[in-house]
Amino acid sequence: MKEKKQNSLISAGIKLSVLTLISRVLGLIREMTRAAFLGTTGYADAFGIAFQIPNLFRRLFAENSVSVAFIPTFRNYIEDSELPDGKKNAQDFLSATFTLVSFLTAAITVLGIILAPRIVPFFLAKGDTPAITETALLTRIMFPYLFVISIAAFFQGILNSMNIFSPSGFTPILFNIIVISATYLLSRTTGNPARAMSIGVTAGGCVQALFQLPFVIKTGWKIPLTTLKKAFSNKGTRKVLALVGPTIIGMSAYQLNIVVSTSLAGKAGTGILSSLQYSLRLQELILGVFAVSIGTVMLPDLTGLVKRQQWKEFNRMLTEAIKIIALITIPITFYSLISGREIISLVYQSKKFTEQSVELTFEAFRWHIAGLFFIALNRIVAPAFYAQRNTKSPTLAGTIGVGVNILLAILLVIPLKGGGIALALSAASLANSILLFVFLKQTATIDVEGVVKSSVLYTVKIVLFSAVAAVPSYFLRPYIIRLFSGHNRLISAGGPVLVLGIIFAASGILLLVLSKDPIAQTISGRIAKKIKKADERSTI
Repeated sequence: MKEKKQNSLISAGIKLSVLTLISRVLGLIREMTRAAFLGTTGYADAFGIAFQIPNLFRRLFAENSVSVAFIPTFRNYIEDSELPDGKKNAQDFLSATFTLVSFLTAAITVLGIILAPRIVPFFLAKGDTPAITETALLTRIMFPYLFVISIAAFFQGILNSMNIFSPSGFTPILFNIIVISATYLLSRTTGNPARAMSIGVTAGGCVQALFQLPFVIKTGWKIPLTTLKKAFSNKGTRKVLALVGPTIIGMSAYQLNIVVSTSLAGKAGTGILSSLQYSLRLQELILGVFAVSIGTVMLPDLTGLVKRQQWKEFNRMLTEAIKIIALITIPITFYSLISGREIISLVYQSKKFTEQSVELTFEAFRWHIAGLFFIALNRIVAPAFYAQRNTKSPTLAGTIGVGVNILLAILLVIPLKGGGIALALSAASLANSILLFVFLKQTATIDVEGVVKSSVLYTVKIVLFSAVAAVPSYFLRPYIIRLFSGHNRLISAGGPVLVLGIIFAASGILLLVLSKDPIAQTISGRIAKKIKKADERSTI
């Protein structure tokens, strides 16, 4: 039984990671489609700004509210559902929360559509009337995405609270397919690929919500609307609002951070904003597959461990998750620093994405990837606070990190342009990680010293292993690039990416095998068992 519990994080993480991997790959293809149709032109920047505006509110109403407040609260209702009136209380809570989310996001969506022409000028250079007009139109097309994706996040919260992850993991796949298809099918009709892509975004959000609805109904929970009076007076929703309340300041600071960064990039020159977004998409491919998946799986389990006061198991799960993240992100960081330019060329360079676009994107990417481990670490450690209904500490850490980010972005954007904004994000993520552990130490029930000591020692080991594994690839890189040069993009860029990746991976795996790394053995063993079970089923 204990062994099954120890493997639950890795097992559930692997299942969700497979779906997330597919969705992130499709997300990358979506960005490749955008790069091919828009490149780093003004239209690309217009789409980037227009999509960013409703996305700011999405992070507040969807991601933040669900992970910070809804899941821990609903999880407690589920734990108490066997008590008298427990089921009814849980049902009333769901109805009240659904009403609250629907009302707030609908109101903001309507306001956003009306005020779009007044919001957009903050992100663009003064006097650029055509860009402002086009960006405002795209913003109006995509603002309904906020409403439908918030409903989708609410459905995801219900399913994740009951340890059902696959339907929610599959919806981004549908979203990306719809956006990609809309770009190709509607570009001629709209006369502008950016408009076609915007229509796809809103349509994709609708599908994300509708797809999860049957799975929610299957759980037995109902989601009818109730009155606003009941929604705001419900004990559960008041608890959610109390949990979200402290994060509003932090999230407002986070939104301010995005607003400032987007504004700085939009005014730094044509293509800077879109190059930053292309770079972030590559980074998010890794974060989404591993950090978000593990964090999503961890939160319900950590909440249950807190309720049962099983702190030893809590510490073990947190430490294991941090080590998994180190094992994945640190080697990827070293390899990306060596082969980043070729990776960007392979993924994006076509049609309107020129050699200049490659250089702009690589300038941002090398600084973004330097902070990969710390950004992933923040998404793993934060659930340790949320599971204990402590939203103030991660909010304060995030707020300070945001301040660091804004200050550094303002200072570095002039000398380094897009690279300066990317560097500011990585530095702020480091500051945020340090603060999270400082605040975690104030929790008497968690053995923070043990978690930090074990995690730091393992992280240092992986850094050393990655540095050693990078040496052959670093020195062989010029020769391998020359070997594949003079061919089409797939060969001239893909060849070095593949060969250098094989050399780096072989060196790293050899070091892990020789050192008998326990985390690598656990992951490989779990994968081997899955493959064995699949083979057994296929032979039956």
